[in-house]
Formats: sequence, C-alpha cells, structure tokens
Amino acid sequence: MPSSSHTVEAALAQRDPKIIASLMPKWEWAYDHYFHASTEGWHHVPKQALFVGSHNGGLASPDMVMLMVDWFRRFGYDRPIYGLMHTKVWQVNPWLAKLGAQCGAVPAQPKFAIAALQRGASVLVFPGGAQDVFRPYHQRHQIQLMGRTGFIKLALRENVPIVPVISRGAHDTFIVLNDCYKQAQWLNQHGLLPWFQGIDPEVFPIYLGLPWGLAMGPVPHIPWPHPIHTRVCAPIVFERTGRTAAKDSSYVQHCYDQVVAHMQTALDQLNAA
Repeated sequence: MPSSSHTVEAALAQRDPKIIASLMPKWEWAYDHYFHASTEGWHHVPKQALFVGSHNGGLASPDMVMLMVDWFRRFGYDRPIYGLMHTKVWQVNPWLAKLGAQCGAVPAQPKFAIAALQRGASVLVFPGGAQDVFRPYHQRHQIQLMGRTGFIKLALRENVPIVPVISRGAHDTFIVLNDCYKQAQWLNQHGLLPWFQGIDPEVFPIYLGLPWGLAMGPVPHIPWPHPIHTRVCAPIVFERTGRTAAKDSSYVQHCYDQVVAHMQTALDQLNAA
C-alpha cells in the first residue's frame, strides 16, 4: 500500500500519457490478433462517469486491458480516466503498482476516486474484486459485485452517472474449477500456509491455465487466446444524489440492486446474441 507520503495529488500525477502510448502497440496487437477483441456501446459514454465492470480472467484481467485499449483508441491518451486497483498490489508487487499508476491506476480508496472525479476525470471500478475475477467457471455468466456498495455511495456523493461495462470471453482464457478459500484458511490456522496470514488474498482458486497446467492460489497466468467482447451500457442516472442520498443505507442498497440487475440483464443479452 502507498506510504503516508503518497498523497492524492501525487497518485493522480503519476498517470503518464507517454508511458501509455509506448505500451499501446503491444496491447493493440493482443486486441487485434490474440483476443480478437471488440467493444461496442461507446456512443453511450458521457463526458464524465463512474464506469462499473464485472471482472473476468484472473490476475491478467484481459477484459479490462482490452477495454482500455479501445478507450485510448477512441479518446486518446490525454482524456483522463483512472482505475481503482487493490491496495495490496503496492505491497505484493511495487513494480507492477508503479506501472499501473503510470497507466492511471490509483489505490482503491474513496479519497482517490473522489479526487479524480472532482478534477473532471472518469473512474473505472470493479467492485467484485478478487472473488469476482476468480469466480468458478460455471459462474462466469453471473454478475457478482459481492454486495459492495462503496461505488454507489461514490456516484451519489459526486453526482456522476454510472456506466455499466459487461463482457464475455475473458473467463474462457483459463478455467477456474473452484474456490478453496475456506480450506486455505484452515491450512493457515495450522501453520501450513505461512504467507497467507501476511497477505490474505481473499480467494484461493484451483484453476487450469498456462503455464502451470493445474494451479492453486491466486497466482499469475498466461491467458489462453479467446475472443473477448465488451459492451458499454447506457448510463444509469439516479433520482436522488448528494451526500444525504449517499448516507441513506436503504436507498444505497436500492441503487446497488438496480445496477446489478441492469448488468445481469445486459450480460444475459450479450451471451444470447
């Protein structure tokens, strides 16, 4: 996690359009030739929004990367968008955290998202986190935001629309057989997973993927090539906004249920197309 000296301003300032441009040829090759990716619905994008996605594809998250490729192609490198990244990345892999920050990632804490929105930028968030990105293969067509309503409170507080983003294909780039988190906790309690206690990964998947074949735990992998299709949905604008609305727990839950239902319907339609 960033140190106390890692201020909000410093975090936002790390985004570097030149670094993004230097990486684009590699990402575009993957977009066009490896994943044969496509993204639709960009006409829905307002000037500013909180983009809310369902994560797929393990730590590689190829759907997220392919979405950003299309964003940069359409809007250039200077139109700011920041993505909320788990704070544990700064603990586990500082090099990756630095690269992510240069591409627009900031710690997944409210103050960073609020600051980005107040400066006119858009923000991308995947509320489901590790449980979503490593959900078992048979659940790949389910929206699982894990009941986390922080993004709703953020949108209400800052009065920005939510733009749902759904996709198919990334969860076919590896096969999650099951999540054995409870079993991993038991092993940790008996001293058999000493690293687990220091950095609780929240999930402990067993999956088939490259280069390991059969892998255990949330370890990196190389995605299989599989077409990825993403749909940017129409904005959701809530009737009530502001700090008072964001503190109304029943209203926040109502808005959360509305977003999940909207995303599930959109994903069902995408899979049926």
